[in-house]
Amino acid sequence: MSLTDPIAEALTRIRNANQAKKESAEVRASKLIGQVLEILKRERFIKDFRFIDDKKQGSYKVYLKFRKNKLPVITGLKRVSLPGLRRYVKKEDVKKVYGGLGMSILTTSKGILTDDDARNQGVGGEVLCDVW
Repeated sequence: MSLTDPIAEALTRIRNANQAKKESAEVRASKLIGQVLEILKRERFIKDFRFIDDKKQGSYKVYLKFRKNKLPVITGLKRVSLPGLRRYVKKEDVKKVYGGLGMSILTTSKGILTDDDARNQGVGGEVLCDVW
């Protein structure tokens, strides 16, 4: 089965599992999704993720993070750039998400970066998603 937007599918699976208060979600594996999950882990939006080898494409098991009162750490997850409508920003136009409480994930010439990293390195690029 071919997917037109595997990033949107991965974000939707994480969002749905998060709202259902599941401990984990399983998403299809790709290098780009792995880098996005690495950023989410580094910025403490998820606990961890593991690669599951099924002798085909593989998948990632994403362990979600909750606060003490069982409220999810991720309150919002939105795909910005779509296959039919790409969203690019210049280095001067990289905006903060929710006044710095959230983050954007961008794909740039220097790799996959958060909005803070892109501003610090002075690069723009395609905005993949917003997380808050």
